[in-house]
Amino acid sequence: MAKEPASKLLLLDGREVQITNPDKLYFSQARVTKLDLVNYYLSVAPGALNGIQDRPIVLKRFVNGAEAEAFYQKRAPEKRPDWLRTVTLSFPSGRTAEEIVVDDPAGLAWIVNLGCIELHPHPVRSADLDHPDELRIDLDPIPGVGWDDVRRVALEVQALLNELGLRGWPKTSGSPGMHVNVRIEPRWTFTEVRRAAVALSRAVERRAPSLASSKWWKEERHGVFLDYNQNAKDRTTCSAYSVRPLPDARVSTPLHWSEVMECDAADFTILTVPGLFARMGNPHAGMDTFAGSLEKLLELADKDEAAGLGDAPWPPHFRKMKGEAPRVMPSRAKSAAKKPRLKMPLIVVANSPDKAAALAGLERWKKKHAEAAGLLTIDDVLIDSMRGRSSTWTRIRINLRHVPEEQRPTQETPDPDDDPTREWRESQKRRSEK
Repeated sequence: MAKEPASKLLLLDGREVQITNPDKLYFSQARVTKLDLVNYYLSVAPGALNGIQDRPIVLKRFVNGAEAEAFYQKRAPEKRPDWLRTVTLSFPSGRTAEEIVVDDPAGLAWIVNLGCIELHPHPVRSADLDHPDELRIDLDPIPGVGWDDVRRVALEVQALLNELGLRGWPKTSGSPGMHVNVRIEPRWTFTEVRRAAVALSRAVERRAPSLASSKWWKEERHGVFLDYNQNAKDRTTCSAYSVRPLPDARVSTPLHWSEVMECDAADFTILTVPGLFARMGNPHAGMDTFAGSLEKLLELADKDEAAGLGDAPWPPHFRKMKGEAPRVMPSRAKSAAKKPRLKMPLIVVANSPDKAAALAGLERWKKKHAEAAGLLTIDDVLIDSMRGRSSTWTRIRINLRHVPEEQRPTQETPDPDDDPTREWRESQKRRSEK
């Protein structure tokens, strides 16, 4: 039997890219290999590059395929082609990192060979790393909220953007939600762009209060959450034509607005999108010609502030910001009158780097505690995507507020219980106790 090749050499616009382990299976259900993934990205390269070109990119590497744990790599690998550009970014922590900039199909193939199933560009161009040229609107439904509600909130976003003189460009996220990106003039800082995103999220919530939520704390959310913090510095989202690490190799696919209410996110996979791209082209091809102004959104932010709405909570690893409310879950916050705080009866039922394994653990818990599970509402199941220093994992919690106290299951050892940061946190605790 002939031995499988250890690598395959691609020649792309005069540049050589070595694809190692080309036959390695990256998606077992869809039967997609690493070389299949590379060829997919090359087939949609004009569209994929439209979302990442001239932008520093975080490498989210799935070196053992989509079903294994991924890790984030901000710093460019030391061993890289001479023709691959880098830029140096500074982060809220004060640290800096030299990050890859992809400009062409060869660069795209090179990072995919590293195991980058998804593409995670920053919202800035290499010539100006302090002023984003993209406002990112991430529509993230809470567990149990249907695709139809996501699409309805997307149309509310479109209507508001039109009123503000901005043009939104919708795409499926490849996960349960949708993204709407807005090209903007690079005149505002990250803090100002995030402030505009907060104002937009609150405005959409006012327009569709039963469907949309701008609340950061999961215990306060309902419906579709507009994640304004995706516009904070150092945050990235998957870009257009990114493949997502789901069993069917689903793709974050650009849409025309006329397609939003009729589309089904499951229709867009690594197997179907290349043909669609060949026939229809990229719906976002003209995006760079529609750079808009944030002035009206920032005026909305001023009105919110004058009405008593201060800054919304920032991600936990950011320093405390001026005007930000106390960074603590409402159920744990103390009132000004020092009233006894209401502590939500939360239990953790699963921790795992594998989201599917965590969800399977949730189903086992529901089966074991069927009576309590029958009293839960959609909002009572909290599925948290946790991000450590270089890895992600899924934590699932249950809020037992709707279960009579005498019927509430006690905290058990989560099943599974694989928190990849536990060892690091325990070592930090031991160090602080010395």
